[in-house]
Amino acid sequence: MKKILLTIMAAIIGFSVMPLSASAETISLTYSNFFPPTHIQSKLAQQWCDEVAKRTDGKVKVSYFPGGTLTKAKQCYDGVVEGLSDIGLSALAYSRGRFPTMAVVDLPLGYKSGAVATKIANEVYEHFMPKELSDVAPMYFHAHGPGLLFTAKKPVKTLADMKGLKLRGTGNSGKLIKILGGAPVAMSMPDTYQAIRKGVVSGGMYPMETNKGWKMAEVVDYCTLDFPVAYTTTFFVAMNKDKWNSIPTDLQKIITEINKEWAVKHGQAWDDSDAAGKEFFVKKGGEFITLSDAEGNVWKEKAAPMMTEYVEATDSKGLKGKEILDFTVKSLEKAQ
Repeated sequence: MKKILLTIMAAIIGFSVMPLSASAETISLTYSNFFPPTHIQSKLAQQWCDEVAKRTDGKVKVSYFPGGTLTKAKQCYDGVVEGLSDIGLSALAYSRGRFPTMAVVDLPLGYKSGAVATKIANEVYEHFMPKELSDVAPMYFHAHGPGLLFTAKKPVKTLADMKGLKLRGTGNSGKLIKILGGAPVAMSMPDTYQAIRKGVVSGGMYPMETNKGWKMAEVVDYCTLDFPVAYTTTFFVAMNKDKWNSIPTDLQKIITEINKEWAVKHGQAWDDSDAAGKEFFVKKGGEFITLSDAEGNVWKEKAAPMMTEYVEATDSKGLKGKEILDFTVKSLEKAQ
């Protein structure tokens, strides 16, 4: 009997020291993304899935659902929380007010590239580890290149030219248009093309890549390079928390390394898309308007209340708004 007990104990100890990933059972995950399969950001998400399978030797396999086929853009985050998808990619701004710390990244702080905006988004998260994202396991963040002003027929050379101008803008871009003296009109990007073409709005604020991605260069004539107030939009890639915790630690480590690489790839892809959008804009006869340093400072000062509003709103939620904003501004200054 003693010999049998010793044999059983040895077997238990042997199993306890085996690596968690030794199980032959494949971990199957689902990934929801609202970008269409042809979009570079969607292609990168698919490549992430493939890379996870490759580096984990097939122990983790991810089924990819682009184009909002599993959950729509606005439902994506809650879909991850509730387990409708194991992983999701969407914009934090679709859940406005829910992510007060991360919302600082989307402010018109004067971004010059998607790579930098992506770097800042990840630095803000890693520094503050905001509780607002504690119901998921964030993989990484990325953000598009500078949101700029595009207009049809009427060039905007000074802030005075913005007065009363109807422009497509949602969220922060809508707030920025309003504070600069324009009249923001909220609408989806697919509707914007026809709205500009028919003169319902005179243009809008969006990143350069939109000129080709959404063919907007066909209906706008001018781009005001208002870099002093250029904004971005932060996108998240997050996994269901319980699902992440169920993945063996050695496989988590592999995925974490992939995440670091893919955040950089997404940021660079936004810049590559901007370059293509700029080329298409020029090809269609678009003209660029450069603000003088003095004029740029006027725009920046005009937008300053948005920063004050952010600090006050964040403070009201028990967070240190000024500390968050100061960290982000300093990080941006170092990165650009």
